[in-house]
Amino acid sequence: MPRIGRAVARTAVVAGTATAVSGKVAQKQADKQAEKESSNAAPAAPAETETDPIAEIERLGALKEKGLLTDEEFTAAKAKILGI
Repeated sequence: MPRIGRAVARTAVVAGTATAVSGKVAQKQADKQAEKESSNAAPAAPAETETDPIAEIERLGALKEKGLLTDEEFTAAKAKILGI
């Protein structure tokens, strides 16, 4: 009987890990899709887009650190913010 208990416990750990990983992957994909949709939105009028470029770059840096942006995406977005 002790072996059955260990097998059940091991299965529970594996299933829990798989659930956690799949949840994180799904969240990451949803975040990327939301980011992509927001970047594809029609540009707002210049008077409405007065944002702090430093704050925006910091926000992008946080997304990059979380793995939601690649180096290339971060660099392109930063260049766009800076008007380069």
